[in-house]
Parts: sequence; structure tokens; C-alpha cells
Amino acid sequence: MARRQSSVPPEDFTEKIIDIDVEAEMQESFLEYAYSVIYSRALPDARDGLKPVQRRILYMMSEMGLRPERGHVKSARVVGEVMGKLHPHGDSAIYDAMVRMAQDFSLRLPLIDGHGNFGSLDDGPAASRYTEARLAAPALTMTEHLGEDVVDFVPNYDNQLTQPEVLPAAFPNLLVNGASGIAVGMATNMPPHNLGEVVAAARHLIAEPGAALEDLMRLVPGPDLPSGGKIVGLEGIRDAYASGRGSFRTRATVTVEQLSARRTGLVVTELPYTVGPEKVMERIKDAVTAKKLQGISDIVDLTDRVKGLRLVIELKNGFNPDAVLSQLYRHTPMEDSFGINNVALVDGQPRTLGLLELLRVYIDHRVLVVRRRTSYRLARKRDRLHLVEGLLVAIVDIDEVIRIIRSSDETAAARTRLMSVYALSEIQANHILELRLRQLTRYSRIELEKEQEQLRLDITGLEAILGSDERLRGLVSDELGALSEQYATPRRTVLLESEAAAPLKGTPPSGAAGRNAGAVLPLEIADDPCWVVLSASGQLARTSDREPFGDGRRVKHDALRSVLPATARGEVGAVTSAGRMVRLQVMDMPTL
Repeated sequence: MARRQSSVPPEDFTEKIIDIDVEAEMQESFLEYAYSVIYSRALPDARDGLKPVQRRILYMMSEMGLRPERGHVKSARVVGEVMGKLHPHGDSAIYDAMVRMAQDFSLRLPLIDGHGNFGSLDDGPAASRYTEARLAAPALTMTEHLGEDVVDFVPNYDNQLTQPEVLPAAFPNLLVNGASGIAVGMATNMPPHNLGEVVAAARHLIAEPGAALEDLMRLVPGPDLPSGGKIVGLEGIRDAYASGRGSFRTRATVTVEQLSARRTGLVVTELPYTVGPEKVMERIKDAVTAKKLQGISDIVDLTDRVKGLRLVIELKNGFNPDAVLSQLYRHTPMEDSFGINNVALVDGQPRTLGLLELLRVYIDHRVLVVRRRTSYRLARKRDRLHLVEGLLVAIVDIDEVIRIIRSSDETAAARTRLMSVYALSEIQANHILELRLRQLTRYSRIELEKEQEQLRLDITGLEAILGSDERLRGLVSDELGALSEQYATPRRTVLLESEAAAPLKGTPPSGAAGRNAGAVLPLEIADDPCWVVLSASGQLARTSDREPFGDGRRVKHDALRSVLPATARGEVGAVTSAGRMVRLQVMDMPTL
């Protein structure tokens, strides 16, 4: 048992002690904490794919007018507005969430346009007082139509302001940009996907509500990571799309290049998701020092803003590039795994969702948003038509209207007489009383008649949308298609069914790697005897036999000029017509 001192009135100076059960108190406090973390911090909403802090940042930036066509403002200003009005959990948490939404290597479709140092995969961002930000163009589609009663608004932390419970989200943000977070007793980890593929799947599901998972996976074959690279093995992705849990392996994109006359190198142009070049270089150096990696003589980072990532790994002479790369995959982050755990909030409850459920939750949300927007616009159109019809009545008999108003002692009397004489509603009568004289011209009447006709057409169209579920869903599908055409980009990540389907790019796989990708590759090329041949047309090659053309092979459409004995890892010299000797590596010559 424990004792807790209760508050007492100022006039009562007698101490009052209440005995409580520690176990019950701990359970109650922990449950409140867990509830707060799960619902207010760590897990995204399945409808707009945003955590509360992300949603509040986008909403506040929209309210501040930080549109793409306007200038950037200090990030500290945005953080202050969000913290002071909507999210009282500290500036660091707000700024960290804001930075991530601006990083093109974290999100497939960034929602914030950052100006300044917003960090890299190896380094953190600059302080909020040094960076600037504004909304990116896709973020406008997340917040558009908020003023048309498309979502519910809830009070902020002190009940002085309101904020949207969820954003309208014109595209499936949760699938496109992914999410990660650790709550109490649960976590979420969702990879990004290609916008065009996700929208195509959503539109297919709208047209065919009974579509199977296999149909959707033909349109969304796998994640599309911002960093590109390769995904090797798709079985784990199928499991994740079916059950919400799975894993896959990502690999760097590597090519073989001739760095100099005597040196060959592996050039890395894409790394696995969330892996930075400095981390890779450090792990390679540590592995070489520990003698876990062999055949590497140097590593240089030539990354710049023009060419992008370019990590050059120089190989020692006589080492098989395929075998060295296999070691790099095994001992460095050039191969990494990603565990999928699609946990999100659905109707306020955390659920693990597959691809089909994720798309259905989003589509239901979007259909509801468009329905509420259409109802709002229909009500506004009807209200405006009501006023226009009253104005047309007044303009037809404007002299009598003016006489009634001038002969009335007060506004209330004028309003009552207008309603009685012309059978107007109170709203119409008030609008006529507020009319300006310049609106009573013949031209204004023509304009009002045109507006009346257009309003009736608009009302008919809006009523047709609300009256047909097929039309409503078709409108949602059309809007998704238009957004995809505007913002979709080609796929960056290559999907490979198995490791055997992933040959080394640049030069053809050599030796065993070319014949059997699943076999164990020799690290060093054997220094076997061979013959170097020079043809009359200047072609230089080597044989794989101890005897030249022992099996009767011949060089087609050519003649041999010279044949020299050598070894696979040896060198030969060639003297040019200018008297210069060039040293050539036998292993770099094509094999006959």
C-alpha cells in the first residue's frame, strides 16, 4: 500500500492521507500512457497515412498560406505555430517530423519543400532557425477542400481552437510514403510504393470492388524505394500484402567499370533504403581490417549533386568482381533487410492490414470526403439560387420595391412588407435590402439570368452524383487518375524474383558466375596457362586451353597474326607503331 496526499481547501490545514493500491495505480497510469502513445504519437491513421504531429504540421502550414508559389519561411516559425496551437509536445519532435517529410530519400513523394540543410542519410539536419520550408505541391492535395466540410474538426489541446481529425488525402499517402513508429506493445514499419502503381490499383478496386489480391499485385508488384536499388526475393512481399507482415531484402545497384588500364572497380550508384554511403564505407574498411573482405585495395566516395551517388570500390588484380561483390553483400549494409509490419489505426483501433484492406480503407475514406464535398457544394448552390431568384423578382418590379422600402419606417417593416407583397423568404428580403443601386441595371439582370441557368445545371449535376453510387465512385477514380498523371514518376526499384535473376551489371558475369549464379564463386581467378592471340584485324583475346585451338576452333572471318603463351593473371606487352610499349592484363581480355 502507498499513501497519496490529497489537495485540501486553503482554510483546512488538517493533513488528509488516502491509502491507495500501488498495483492498481501503476496499471491505470501505464494504460493511460500506452493509450496516448498509440493513438496520439506513434501510429498513422490508415485513411490519410499521417501521425497526429504530421497532420498538424501540414494543416498549420496550410493555414499559414505556405503554398508552393510563395516564399519559404523559417522552419522555427512553423514549429512555433504548431507547438503553440496544436501540438504541445516539444519543438524537437515537431521539427524531426517536419524534416522527414521534406527528405526525398525518406519519402517517395515529399510533402514539404525544404530550403537549407535538411540532413542526409549520414548526417542530421541543421537547426530549425537555419532552415526554411513551405508546402510541396503534392501536400496541397492532402489539405484541399478543408473548408467544404469534408472532414470533422475536433478541439485542440486547450479547447480554444479546432483541427481536422483526418485530412482529405487526395492520394493513398500511407502506401505511397510508408510509415514507421514504435508504440507500447506494437510497432509499424511500412515501405514506400510508386504513386502511379498504387493509384492504378485503387482505381481497379473502385471499378471492381470484389477484386482479388492477385489482381492488385499485378498493378502493385512491390515497394518502390526512394533510393532505388534492387529487391531480391518477392515471397516475403506477397506474405505482407496478404497478411500485413513480411520481409524482403534490398541490394545496392553495382556496375563493373575499368578504372584504369590495370585497375577494375565496383561502382555503387544506388544503396538500400535508409543506408548512407558513409556507413557503407566504414563497414567496408572495418571488414577489410578484420580480414573478412579480400580483394579490395581502396574505396572512394565521388558523390556529388550532379551525378548523384557514386561509390567506387577499387579491386586488386586477379580478384573476381562477382565474388568480391558477394562478400560485400554478406558483410556490409550493401544488402539489407526490411521487415514489413502494416499496423495502422482503423476507426480508432490499431489493426494489421494487407494491401487489399489498406486500399479499401482509403477508398471508403475518399468516397466519404467526395460525398461530403458534393453535399456542401449542392447546399451552397441551392442557397445562391434562392438569392438569385429573389433578386430577379425585385429587379422586375424595382420601382415598387424602392417605394416600399422608402415608405417603411424601419428595416424590419420593409422586410415584412417585401415578404408579404412578393412572397419572398426572410433571407431573400434581407438580401434585397442590402442590394446596391448599381446592381439594379439591365446588364445585372442579364447576368443574374445566366447565373440562374448555370446554377440549375450545376445543381442537377451534383444531385446526380449524390443519387448514384456508381457516379460518385467514378468521380473519385477520375480525380485519382488526374493526380497520378500530374505527380507519378517511373519506378526506381528493380524487383527480382530470386538471386539468380540478378547478374552483375556492367560487364558480363565471369567464370562460374556466368554459368551458374547460384554456385559458390572463387574469390581469385586461377592463374591457369592460356594463349594470347592477336588477329589480323587487331582483335586481342585469350583462350582457356593449354593448347591454342586444341578443339579445332578458328577465328571466323579473320586470321591470326600472333600467338603467345601466357597465364590468366599474367601480363603481355604490345609495342605500338610509335615505339611505345603498352602493358595489358590477360584476365581483362575476352575469352575465345
